[in-house]
Amino acid sequence: MNDIQRAKIILKILNKTYPKIIVPLKSRNVFTLLISVLLSAQCTDVNVNNVTKKIYPKYYKPQHFKKLGRKKIEKLIKKIGIFRVKAKSIYNLSNLLIRNHNGKVPKTFEELERLPGVGHKTASVVMSQGFGYPAFPIDTHIHRLAQRWGLTNGKNVIQTEKDLKRLFPKKNWNKLHLQIIYYGREFCKARDCYGLTCKICTTCYPKRKKPLKTKKA
Repeated sequence: MNDIQRAKIILKILNKTYPKIIVPLKSRNVFTLLISVLLSAQCTDVNVNNVTKKIYPKYYKPQHFKKLGRKKIEKLIKKIGIFRVKAKSIYNLSNLLIRNHNGKVPKTFEELERLPGVGHKTASVVMSQGFGYPAFPIDTHIHRLAQRWGLTNGKNVIQTEKDLKRLFPKKNWNKLHLQIIYYGREFCKARDCYGLTCKICTTCYPKRKKPLKTKKA
């Protein structure tokens, strides 16, 4: 079985398991989505949502966060990991959006990735979930699962993104990256399946006997 055949099997299983997908991070608009994705680095979606549900009813525009200032932003997000670094990024990107983009979140990867604290993965999530542009955000979970399922060699996240975009139709990307994340959390966990027990692993690799070691992102 080659990677193209495996990809077709995986897509079928994921569509059957998760026919409808809910975006895990709660947001009020594209700007708050950007903030939530930035906050989610080294933090669970549940924790981010618990913090932001007290913020977004009142603060949901770059102008709001500019007026708050760094110290007040720190107090609002202090329950989230590396909150001081993230507060600085939120304050700086809010100022930059006001100064360079009329307070609007830009709609290109290039402009998004110039914002403080915004890397390619964050930009991909915003483009995908915020603007509906076909993108394939790769986090550590997708990087791990793509290796377990024989879709990439695991060289790095850049290679993983290229491989997944090659193997799956563009029309599926936005939904598929979330399906993979949900499947990894429920069935193919980092310290559980090891490439041996979930339906996708056993279907794609029925003769696999030893746990598969994957490369970190």
